[in-house]
Amino acid sequence: MDHGTDGHRTTAELEAALDDFRAAPADGGPVELVVARPSVEERAVLDEGRLDTVEGLVGDCWRTRGSSSTPDGAAHPDRQLTLINARLSRFVAVDPDTRVLAGDQLHVDLDLSVTNLPPGTQLVLGTAVIEVTEPPHTGCAKFVARFGRDAMRFVNSPVGRELRLRGMNTKVVVSGIVRPGDAVHKIPAAVRPAAALSAQ
Repeated sequence: MDHGTDGHRTTAELEAALDDFRAAPADGGPVELVVARPSVEERAVLDEGRLDTVEGLVGDCWRTRGSSSTPDGAAHPDRQLTLINARLSRFVAVDPDTRVLAGDQLHVDLDLSVTNLPPGTQLVLGTAVIEVTEPPHTGCAKFVARFGRDAMRFVNSPVGRELRLRGMNTKVVVSGIVRPGDAVHKIPAAVRPAAALSAQ
């Protein structure tokens, strides 16, 4: 398949793959990658990740790097952990080795759309529980450099935003372990996290 002159996916390629992105399961899809960012520009692909209510993904720099969107520059509590549609990350990477550069800690084969996972939805993955938060995840100049302007425009188009193709912000509400291959399940609103975990 031909790509753009910059080696990245073109808008036409991305639009042709949209049905596949949409076909991600609404519930029960697997975690494909667990990726820590020990420091800026560094990546560590993990066989096992510990999700912590204070640290986020242990070994990731979320807490220490802080945020420009908080008054004191501290890490934003609602941007603790990001998930990306694994079908999208696999497709835009072109070179599989660049997939981890997306910057998201969890790559999951799951429908991340606002309709399927509105803010406040809780998800069990491994022995941890995370909660979808309000802030949108829209990408930055690094995403453009790694995957191209067409990809950036595509994930931030109206359909891209509805499907959260750039990814989704979450926070950890129950600490636990997550591994590639673990399924991600929605918790019914009436079920508390502790009860959901005891039923696993």
